[in-house]
Order: sequence, then C-alpha cells, then structure tokens
Amino acid sequence: MRSFLVLLHRWFGLFIALFLIVSGLTGAVISWDHEIDEWLNPQLFESRSQGVAQAPQALAAQLEARDPRLQIGFMPLYTEPGHAFGVSVNPRIDPATGKAFALDFNQVALDPVTGVEQGRRMWGAVSLSRENLMPFLYKLHYSLHIPDAFGIELGILLFGIVAIVWSLDAFVALWLAFPSWRGWRKSLAFRWQQGGYRLNFDLHRSGGVWLWALLLMLAVTSVSMNLNVQVVRPLVELFSPLTPSPFASRTPVGLDQQPQPGISRAEAVARGEVEAARLGLDKPAGGVFYSPEFDVYGVGFYTAENDHGDGGLGNPWLYLDGQSGALLGQHIPGTGSAGDIFMQAQFPLHSGRILGLPGRILVSLLGLAVAGLSLTGLVIWLKKRRSRVLRRQRGRPPEAGWPLAQRQSG
Repeated sequence: MRSFLVLLHRWFGLFIALFLIVSGLTGAVISWDHEIDEWLNPQLFESRSQGVAQAPQALAAQLEARDPRLQIGFMPLYTEPGHAFGVSVNPRIDPATGKAFALDFNQVALDPVTGVEQGRRMWGAVSLSRENLMPFLYKLHYSLHIPDAFGIELGILLFGIVAIVWSLDAFVALWLAFPSWRGWRKSLAFRWQQGGYRLNFDLHRSGGVWLWALLLMLAVTSVSMNLNVQVVRPLVELFSPLTPSPFASRTPVGLDQQPQPGISRAEAVARGEVEAARLGLDKPAGGVFYSPEFDVYGVGFYTAENDHGDGGLGNPWLYLDGQSGALLGQHIPGTGSAGDIFMQAQFPLHSGRILGLPGRILVSLLGLAVAGLSLTGLVIWLKKRRSRVLRRQRGRPPEAGWPLAQRQSG
C-alpha cells in the first residue's frame, strides 16, 4: 500500500509542481495587487485636477458619448478625493458589421473633475509593461494565459484539474509523512544542523505537515475558483441546497450575440436600492456592473474604503435581469443555507481577505511556501532518480545499498 502511495505522490507531485511554483509565487505578489498597481501606475489611479468631482453617472455617460464603440462594464458609484475614476468597458455591437467592436483596451481612468481620460489598458494582456504587470501576474496565477479554444477556457480548466489533484495529493502526502506513528515527532522536526538533502527532505515533509490544513484550504478554494459551476456547486448541492445563481443557471453568449439592455444603468441602480432597502441592507450602493454575456446587472453595496471586501465574507451584491430589472439573485454574506455560506467563503479564504490585512499577509507567505514545497519535492525526486539510474547502471536493484535512514525518509 505504501509503495503505491509513494508512486502516486511522486506522479501527482510531478504533474502539479511547475503549476504550483508559478501559482505560489504569483499568489504571494497579487495579495498586494491593488497597492502595487497604484504605485506602478499613478496615471490610472491618481486624479490630476483639483476641484469638485462630477457625479459618477455623468462621468460614465461622457465616456460612452465620446466613444460609442464601448459601454461601461463596471463603475464605482462614488468618487474619492485625489483618486481617478476607474471603469471597465465592454465593446458594443458595430451596426455596420453586426459584430462587436474590436477594442484594444478594457479599462479606462478618468479625471473625476474634468472627465478627461488619463489612461487606459487591456486588463490581462500578455505584457510586462508597468501598466499591465499586475493584471498579467493575476491572470497568470489562475490560467497561465493559456488561450481559449473550442469555446472552453482551457487555462482555467487545466488549473482547476491541477487543484483537484493537489487536493487529493494533500491526503496522500499526509499519510506518507507518518511512516511510523511511534516516531511521529520525526515527521514534525527539521534537521537544521545537518543541512543538505536531509534538511531539504524535512522542509518538504515536515513543512507540509505543519502547514497541511492551510495548504488544503488553498487547494480546495482553488477548485472553487476555477471549477465553481462544473464541480463545486454540484458537489455542495449533494449536502446542502444552494440559492440559484444567475451565472450558474444562464448560458452565456458571445459578445457578438450580446443583447441591448432593456433598462439603463441608472434604472438598475435605482431598482437595486429599492431591493436593498427591502432586504435591510444598510450600506450605500457602491458599484454597478453589466454583463453582456449573461444580460445581468449587478449592484454592490459598500463604502469606498471597503471596495475590495476586506474582512469577513465580502460585500453584498444584488443581481437584476438586464431586460426587465427583476431581481434574479443575491449574494448577501452570512445568509442562506450552509452551502451558500460555504460558497461565499471561498474567495475570502483563498485571498486571505476574510481576516483583513493579517489574512493577506498569511496568504502571501503561504504562496511562498507552496512554491518552496514544490521546489523541495523536485529536488527529492531528482536525487532519488539519479540514485536509481546509477544503481541500474551498476546492475543493482534500485533500493539496494541505500542507507536505512535514507530509505525510510522517502
């Protein structure tokens, strides 16, 4: 049994190692994506003018009037002193072709006082420029920028499969970490003074044991991030009912087939505020988005200082039909079934934002640990592979002649 699990751990580890090195290192950085992005790109985040800011809806309308090729995808419903007014945009349908306009940007920063454009970029572009560095790393973290094909987000799917294997391997690794339950203390110790291979082995085995629960949390939430609809929601619904999601129940369309919204953005916000009052939400409307792929408006309720949802399970969102404005669903943290709350916790846990700043620090360190465990695992595999090759060349069985302590350590 143990031999089979060793073999399984070896091949699981080799399959996921490079993915986890990339994901761990990028995860350590993107825990601070907003702060680093603002530091790198002041033209996208800092206002250039002094004076009274215009109303958010007026700023959005001016941008859409200047460039009829685009429509607002997401916009905040507030302006902050000294901050640019940043929005995301989607292409409209070109009347001449019946296809969506080809835009080479999807984010725009406006001066909140004058409405003048300060900068733009394509979020997620494969580029290491200052403007694109943090979005590039963010998308690299969960998809490796693998292009879509056959209508499938291949990178997201592949990383979801990697996360499933990682989750299964966590249990295999825990079993292998304790070859002798009477000597369990050895599985928690580090031979710092001996260094070399023994220390590398301890860092891999004992380090994994000490961090096991946190690493399993990252693995499981990674599955939720990438395979939410395909895997996690169906599994959770076996144990607890889930509130229907408009994004899980609707089939998305391409931008070339996008419908024209039946209600305006302002109407969507107004209807969202009515529903929020009925539901007893005490925060103001903080942001609104329109998804042309799903024909859904979303209205979020939060204040400017909590726009990233730090602390707890995040911010409340209400989802409205893009044609009628009818309430389609809601995401109100801490409410619903046990399954709903489990699903609400996935991103806050994965990002560490559930604990605010301490959680983000922890997740950043865990990202480095994930990369480190993968690297130490590769070192162990390379050393043992070299030993097996040498023994085969000498005509000896692979395990023959190994020191007893080294055989037990593997």
